[in-house]
Amino acid sequence: MSMRRSVVVGCGHFLPETILTNAELAKRVDTSDEWIVERTGIRERRIAGEGETTSVLATKAAQAAIADAGLVPDDIDLIVLATATPDYTFPSTATQVQAALGIRHGAAFDLQAVCSGFVYALATADNFLRAGSHKRALVIGAETFSRILDWTDRTTCVLFGDGAGALVLEAREGEGTIADRGVLSSHLRSDGRHFDKLYVDGGPSATMTTGHLRMEGKEVFRHAVTNLADIIEEAFRATGLNADDIDLFVPHQANRRIIEATARKLNIDPGKVVVTVEKHGNTSAASIPLAIASAYGEGRIKQGDLVLLEAMGGGFTWGSALIRW
Repeated sequence: MSMRRSVVVGCGHFLPETILTNAELAKRVDTSDEWIVERTGIRERRIAGEGETTSVLATKAAQAAIADAGLVPDDIDLIVLATATPDYTFPSTATQVQAALGIRHGAAFDLQAVCSGFVYALATADNFLRAGSHKRALVIGAETFSRILDWTDRTTCVLFGDGAGALVLEAREGEGTIADRGVLSSHLRSDGRHFDKLYVDGGPSATMTTGHLRMEGKEVFRHAVTNLADIIEEAFRATGLNADDIDLFVPHQANRRIIEATARKLNIDPGKVVVTVEKHGNTSAASIPLAIASAYGEGRIKQGDLVLLEAMGGGFTWGSALIRW
């Protein structure tokens, strides 16, 4: 039985030029390169400069993805942008990207699921395309987390960075089997009881401020490994696939230890795991598309490859997706 699938036809990314190393951070807070690397795997991160807002980063990543697809902006009729650091409370950052690209049709909106945002956005765009209401979608993850960090808090300021990544999805007819190209499955979960384990202590309604990021690192780690393994196993059950079938595992780039622990728990070959946290830090909703773009640029992803995505973020939210490239 034929089935409409959301096929990846383009990939792009953008990183700010400014690099902030662990050694430079050690001059600001009581930390060291050794301490950060041992606990997180992070060595450096990118920091957005003056005028480099989330929409600016997102637009550049979108332009790269559209060019990679061999398309023009007018070919896009849907933009779903995942971010926890929008330019403004409103309008949505997605509409600013839409305007910057010169698109005057279709729909554009933001989606907020913090570090799980890109998986949520991918699942949302996939549903629009499979329903037949839209033909081509830009799915973007973009963040400027440096704007909401407390630079005196060594437990959080060392972890995060800025950047953006994007995929172009196109609705195409498939055979309805796991051999089809495109998004094969997506699974999303949340549990709002854990609000205080990873959150920002400000907001327009609660405090009338932007606030800073706060986190209970040990609790996040504990929940992450369990939740991520469970949501990936759900994807395997839904498709009849298993870890041996995966060609590439692209996890959210929060912490090398979480990535390695999740891969071990699922018996995923370490050689199939994409790790970019060393150079990018945790870029929240941007981390998965940035990691995809890195692997894509290195030729690690080939047409027909089975790519597994997973992420967990504040809320808690978490999710997984399986894509046949």
